[in-house]
Amino acid sequence: MPAFWKNKKVIVTGGAGFLGRVLVDQLRQKGCQHITIPRSAQYDLRETAAIEKLYAKTKPDMVIHLAASVGGIGANRENPGKFFYDNLIMGVQLIELARQMNIPKFVALGTICAYPKFCPVPFKEENIWNGYPEETNAPYGLAKKMLLVQSQAYRQQYGYNSIYLLPVNLYGPGDNFALESSHVIPALIRKCVEAKQRGDKSITVWGTGKATREFLYVDDAVRGIVLAAEKYNSSEPVNIGAGFEISIKDLVQLIVRLTKFKGEIVWDKTKPDGQPRRCLDTKRAYKEFGFKAKVPFETGLKKTIAWYEQNSKH
Repeated sequence: MPAFWKNKKVIVTGGAGFLGRVLVDQLRQKGCQHITIPRSAQYDLRETAAIEKLYAKTKPDMVIHLAASVGGIGANRENPGKFFYDNLIMGVQLIELARQMNIPKFVALGTICAYPKFCPVPFKEENIWNGYPEETNAPYGLAKKMLLVQSQAYRQQYGYNSIYLLPVNLYGPGDNFALESSHVIPALIRKCVEAKQRGDKSITVWGTGKATREFLYVDDAVRGIVLAAEKYNSSEPVNIGAGFEISIKDLVQLIVRLTKFKGEIVWDKTKPDGQPRRCLDTKRAYKEFGFKAKVPFETGLKKTIAWYEQNSKH
């Protein structure tokens, strides 16, 4: 739908981040020429005045809200208060001011961390309220989940058009590879590549390896977001995922093989596994706006590893 984007003015919060850069690139390819990426130095999205200034200056037709304070299990354990406050206050004020200033559409990105800890697998959207999230990332997950409540309440009271998407764990070239804050795939790739370069005999991995995860290649995630932005206008939450699960143990073995690391894997069982299982039911996204993931997992991993090997500073 290139005509859809032709004269649209779009704000992409978090547009300079891992997911945001790919999304902005995709929007430009679709003919969107007016994209604003608010940088935190200029616009602190936790401050009402900053959001008012941003909206007044750019007069957007759509806000796609990707910005988040986020990290892996370790970062979530160390920053539960910050992750709760930053994510809640950003989202709540961005939507409220978008409504006040009559911005036609708001696309809010939630998180798979919003789902209950013991959710039946695959996670269906209607099960999102059936329990408390996994403790290590509950403050982050619940802060993002409130945007769903707000989206539905605002549609009910004000007829405001905001949508809420639930992407699964993303990965791909350009991901965050900082060990203290990265998610599992970039952390494992970095560990394997660096261990291989140093000639280490082993790498240490958190947990037992029994937990399962689902991963979505970043280009697929962007396609899902763009399709929803174009075609979906309802406040029912929608999962954006690949619809498969892999155990952390199998994931580690796959990354070890693809990076050609020859050493041993040591499991640090004193560290948490996080949520026991994660896998999304993706039927609604296909039914509502025709989204299905395309990139095979091993293909995506190879591209991510190649990117890291080319761009790491070692």
